[in-house]
Amino acid sequence: MSEIKNRRELIDLYLNFYKSKNHKEIPNSSLIPQNDPTVLFTTAGMHPIVPFLLGQAHPLGKRLCNVQRCIRTGDINEVGDEYHHTFFEMLGKWSLGDYFKEDAIKYTFEFFTKELKLSKEKIAVSVFAGNKDSPKDEESISVWMSLGIPKERITLLKDNWWGPAGLTGPCGPCTEIFYWKPKNIKAPKKFNPKDSRWVEIGNDVLMEYLKDSKENYIPAKQKNIDFGGGVERILSAINGLEDNYLTSCFIPIINKIEKISEKKYGKNKEETRSMRIIADHIKASVFLIADGIIPSNVEHGYVLRRLIRVAIRHGKKIGIKNFTKEIAQSVFSIYEDYEILKKNKEKILEELNNEEDKFNQTIEKGFAIFNRITKDKSEMNCKDSFLLYQSYGFPLEMIEEECEERKIKFSKEEFERECKAHQELSRTASAGTFKSGLADNSEATTKLHTATHLLAQALREVLKKPDLHQKGSNITADRARFDFNFDRKLTEEEIKKIEEIVNNKIKEKIEIKCEEISPLEAKKRGAQGIFDSKYGEKVSVYSVGNFSKEICAGPHVKNTEELGKFKIIKEESSSAGVRRIKAVLE
Repeated sequence: MSEIKNRRELIDLYLNFYKSKNHKEIPNSSLIPQNDPTVLFTTAGMHPIVPFLLGQAHPLGKRLCNVQRCIRTGDINEVGDEYHHTFFEMLGKWSLGDYFKEDAIKYTFEFFTKELKLSKEKIAVSVFAGNKDSPKDEESISVWMSLGIPKERITLLKDNWWGPAGLTGPCGPCTEIFYWKPKNIKAPKKFNPKDSRWVEIGNDVLMEYLKDSKENYIPAKQKNIDFGGGVERILSAINGLEDNYLTSCFIPIINKIEKISEKKYGKNKEETRSMRIIADHIKASVFLIADGIIPSNVEHGYVLRRLIRVAIRHGKKIGIKNFTKEIAQSVFSIYEDYEILKKNKEKILEELNNEEDKFNQTIEKGFAIFNRITKDKSEMNCKDSFLLYQSYGFPLEMIEEECEERKIKFSKEEFERECKAHQELSRTASAGTFKSGLADNSEATTKLHTATHLLAQALREVLKKPDLHQKGSNITADRARFDFNFDRKLTEEEIKKIEEIVNNKIKEKIEIKCEEISPLEAKKRGAQGIFDSKYGEKVSVYSVGNFSKEICAGPHVKNTEELGKFKIIKEESSSAGVRRIKAVLE
């Protein structure tokens, strides 16, 4: 088994292996997707390359690899066990219409068994079982057996299917790789995917279909491979650990929590769970703040606020307070290779400290409201308890504890029903925001995306701010939302002038050209981009005549005359030092 202990050693070994297979490394992108509004966060390495999976040529070629920082909130309530995380790093490899199933599986197997020296005797796999839209994946079964994986260790699963990312687009079967984690128990001859001792360490997605708007699955002209493997899980496997929080990705944070709480990790089940939640949530918060998110009550900021506040609540459970800054210091020591953390360290610590202070004040206000609504009452109804929880940030556990202490009847079941009803309303309200996007590569989103290039340059000219750049975007078929660095509200006159410039460029019928050049050449030519981030050897630069020149992954229209009339419908604050424009094409 490999002697690799450090996450960076694993990452470098992985990238060097795939570079030896003629793959080019692509950047570790922001946690906030730039070209995919179907999700709030980058949940996998494939998000930044959606346009290339759809057929657009990548400037670095058809074979790509990287490590990508990711945030997943879908199973946030599961965090606290040995292997769930909100923030994690994902190793990725892609073939964009180049090699397919056989080579993809062989490369994956070679990396795990030859480079990492994982025992073949402890490996099992799952393969797509087939359904009405696609047959059983016989080819993958055949390849795995040729590599020495016995039939008993190959399980057919109907849910071994990925995608599409949006309503339409590339999709196909996948084949997952599992590793038997117990050190002192021999792996069973037959693979049982329901046995939690088998842990998934990688997944090859085999995109051989395109789903169209009529829900037909059509064989794709460009067949793609998308591999993903979690750094934390793989590091745990190669070190014979059954707990990801004991790897080098977490142990400095755990040690710090032990020191300030004077509690021992692993000794008490509930205290250990709280330590894991604190470690995970503070780490995720550090990375989100580094990527420009600040705590708020909407979208990305809401998730960040929730992560920090849940961590603070679990700190209370193990007897610590005013600790977020101190715990965050350990995160910096683990991820010294992330320049974005070093650059934003002061801001990260300040935001954590401010949010902790605010939450402590919120709890005090919550107690005042609690006293008022329970005065002379023997029971707390679900409406009042939900008001405390939703509007004043009063944790459910604290509501239960206070009611029990004061002998006030409280129904957790009624409270949860109220929560569920509210979640349904929220889901319905936000469905329009996340139902579609650039993952669908629709004509409407392509036009709006192109229009944001014109908008960005018009903003620079009108506001006389050449260093103005995009801080985030969300584009649906109905409207574009564009965030940019600026510290005051725009005047009506400025908004009118910006609209006028954009519409004049549309009327000029300017051809949009794409060049694939080096980042250095792009900078020399005046292309807009954040040049302190890590680009590949080549980037795509889109030019709208002599007006706008930006590094971008697309998609774009061919001529501005396709866009129609540009209209700003709202200008508002997004966060400190960041403004937001919402616009449409009529």
